[in-house]
Amino acid sequence: MTRSFDAIIALGSNMGDKIGALGRATALLEAHGEIDVLNRSNLYRTDAWGEEDQDWFVNACLGVATTLSPLELLHFCQDIENELGRVREKRWGPRVIDLDVLVYKDIAQSDAELTLPHPRITERAFVLVPLNDIAPKLVIKGKAVCAWVQEIDTSGILELDPFKTSEKAK
Repeated sequence: MTRSFDAIIALGSNMGDKIGALGRATALLEAHGEIDVLNRSNLYRTDAWGEEDQDWFVNACLGVATTLSPLELLHFCQDIENELGRVREKRWGPRVIDLDVLVYKDIAQSDAELTLPHPRITERAFVLVPLNDIAPKLVIKGKAVCAWVQEIDTSGILELDPFKTSEKAK
């Protein structure tokens, strides 16, 4: 299957102006000369995952074209997280922004820095639902994203209206 993207990046925030943080991260990705944002999912209000005793998240996915290598893309995403004030205190803890490289072309790799495809895509409705917006036919672990969405509990996910004020997402 021919893809209309080189990579998919998941975005999430559960601190401060959540929608604004996703917008700033997207703008920084778009400003990079070797990254072109091709498609964007809707924005979703999602329950916290892993460490559940924290505020809810806003999540989305972006399909991008890029000439960066997978590690270069990961490092640039981490630079954006740092620029926007992400502090890594607790695994799965609160964050002003989180950027994850979910897939990169048809590359499968696993090393200390990056595993592709992201190892927990199929376990996380907050990733699968926005991913389904932009790549429903993408095959992960032998099954299309649209099929994975049908098998996971999506009850804690609410689509947000991007045209309403971001105050609702604070």
